[in-house]
Parts: sequence; structure tokens; C-alpha cells
Amino acid sequence: MRVLDGEPGVECQIDFAQMGFILDPETGRRRKVHALIFTACYSRHMFVWLTYSQTLSAVIAGCEAAWKFYGGVFKVLIPDNLRPVVADADAVNPTLSNGWLDYAHHAGFVTDTARVRKPRDKPKVERAVQYVRGNFFAGEAFADLADAQAKAVAWCARTAGTRIHGTTAAQPIEVFERDEKCCLLPGPAAYDVPTFTRVKVHRDFHVEVARALYSVPQAWLGQYLDARTDQVLVKLFHRGTLVKTHPRQRPGGRVTDPFDLPQEKAGYAMRDLTKLIAAAASHGTNIGIYAERVLDDPLPWTRMRAVYRLLGLVRRYGPEPVEAACATSLDLDVVSVTKIASMLAKATENNHPKLPAAAGSPSGRFARDPGEFAMAGGATQLTLIPGGLSATTPEKETTP
Repeated sequence: MRVLDGEPGVECQIDFAQMGFILDPETGRRRKVHALIFTACYSRHMFVWLTYSQTLSAVIAGCEAAWKFYGGVFKVLIPDNLRPVVADADAVNPTLSNGWLDYAHHAGFVTDTARVRKPRDKPKVERAVQYVRGNFFAGEAFADLADAQAKAVAWCARTAGTRIHGTTAAQPIEVFERDEKCCLLPGPAAYDVPTFTRVKVHRDFHVEVARALYSVPQAWLGQYLDARTDQVLVKLFHRGTLVKTHPRQRPGGRVTDPFDLPQEKAGYAMRDLTKLIAAAASHGTNIGIYAERVLDDPLPWTRMRAVYRLLGLVRRYGPEPVEAACATSLDLDVVSVTKIASMLAKATENNHPKLPAAAGSPSGRFARDPGEFAMAGGATQLTLIPGGLSATTPEKETTP
């Protein structure tokens, strides 16, 4: 039974069809060529996009070229169950792929897929497949894919567009220009074709996307997320809800948001020395000063574990004993967390150390009385000044 064509500029049917083979200059081999055919339901105006593959990128590239050819976007696209478009086919509620939904949202159209093995759901483009294969591709010689595409665009405008269509009894391009073009949606901005992958949040609160690492809030630890990656951004979704957005990094790169990490691990992961010193100082002034002394190194992050051990001693013995031990060590100018641990283990943090006697003390074992160095006869010891007499006393002139 015939179905009404609908309003101008609303529906467009699309379908893939195999055309034949074209020589690929890069490989020197003949490659199979597919045509993505667009047919406007109201005017029957056609557009043909040639490609070697049937990937999402190829479908989106064909759509972008079609919008330029038509001068706008149709409100509803009726595709076949293309793998890049339909993730799970269903007669009533099909599941579209994330990539196609993203592009449909960008361009502003709605997708109404045909049922599986129901060519009558898109009869206008089905009839066009035979016409394109027999009238355009068959018997033609093309230098390469670009040459074939240029000739396909010219054929759509000059041959397919100007023929008298058997059903409408009019030229498709004339009907399109008169009734349909003005009803199309405006053409979308340039679209950066993204890739979609499924990733898992690992124990380090990061996911790996295109060989780069991106942090995720700790609430999603161990769960799977959908990653959308383009040339600029990486967006992470959980069941359609945006979880995190990061600028894209080169392979081997890493971006970490400190707020994604647990508070007790963020300082260590980010090598935040200021935060680590502040954590030590919160238990006592001398503990904070001692932590600064420990980190006073050309490579301070290599000493962070020592400060974490100091904080572990605070948790084990309490802040007051550690504060006293740090004060004693600072008085002695001893910077060693191992010494602090030894003092706490022996409970000697409050003992005042016995310092050795100063040199020259009367109680010294080898001390001597200053009188032993006196000169005999009460003579005074003189000190020889460099330069001697000649530097201080003028020489006497001699008379001839």
C-alpha cells in the first residue's frame, strides 16, 4: 500500500549499496566501493556518497557531504539497520549507537530506522539503488575514489536531478528547489568525529582512553563508563549521564583532578609538599617544623615517605610524645625519623641529653695549666709579624 510522501523537507531515506571496484592508487589494488544513497521522500532528489568502508566515520562523512549538497538538514532520517547506526535492532524500540546519537544531536535530526528485512519501509531509496548502479556506475572508468565522487555529485545534479521521475512526473531538482529546500534545517557546524569506547575505572581512580590516563571521582571506582573522545575533549558517561570531562592528552599522557582522589591519598598522588607539611603541623608545631626539615632536599618528593612514617608515629603514639621527640631532635639538630621512632620506642623523648664537656674545660682529662707555657726569667714572648723590621722601621742613610 502506498504511503504519503509527507511534508517537504521532513524525511530522507538512506541506504548502503555495493557498486563495484575502483583502483586505489595508494595500494595499487582494486577495492570494493560502497555507495551511501540519500533520497528526499518528497522531491526524490538524490545524493550519492562513495566510500571504501561502512564505518561510523564513513556514514557521518556522507551525511556532512549531503547537507552541503542539499543546503540543509532533513528533520527525519530513515536509515537501514546499518551497524554504525543501530546497536540493537528492534521493530518498535531500536537501540541506536552512541556515536550516531551524538551526531544526530549535533545536526538536529531524528532517526526513524527501518525494520529488519523490510525494504518496503524505505522503498524510495531501495528503487534508487538499482538506478545508481545501472545509470551511473556501470561501465564507467574512474581514476580513483575522489574522481568517482566528483562525477557522482555532477551526475546527481545534472542527470538524476533533471530526469522526469516516474511517480511525481516532475524533475526532482526542480521540485526540491521550489518546495523543499526552504524547509530544511540549517546546516550544522563542522563536526569532529569522535570515537566511543567502554572503559573501567581502575584502583588508581583512572581510566585508560587511547593510551592516556584520566582521573574519575572515587564514587565510580570499579565501574564501567562510556568514553567519548574527539580531538579536543574526553567525556566520560555512566548510562548517559556525564561523569567527567578532561582535555585530551597525547598517548602516554595523564591528567588528574585532585578532587577525584580520596583526601588522604591526594597529597601523595599529586606530590603536594605544602599539603603534607600542613598535615604534619596540624599535630604540633615541632612536628610541622621537623617535616619541613625532612623535606629540605633537592628532590623533596623522594623524602615524602619519611614524613608519612612520621605521621604514622603520631597515629601510633599520639601527638604529644611525637611533639616532644621532634623538639628534642631539633635542639640537637638531628633530622632522622628513625631516631624519632627509637626515642618513642624507648620512651626517652622527654629526657634531656648529656652533652660532652667543651674543649679546655678544667675537668678535661688532658687539660694543662696555662703557667706551664710561661717563659723562664719572666721574659715576654714576642710574636713575629710578617715583613719584620724592614716593613716598619726606615733604613738609615749611609754617608760616603
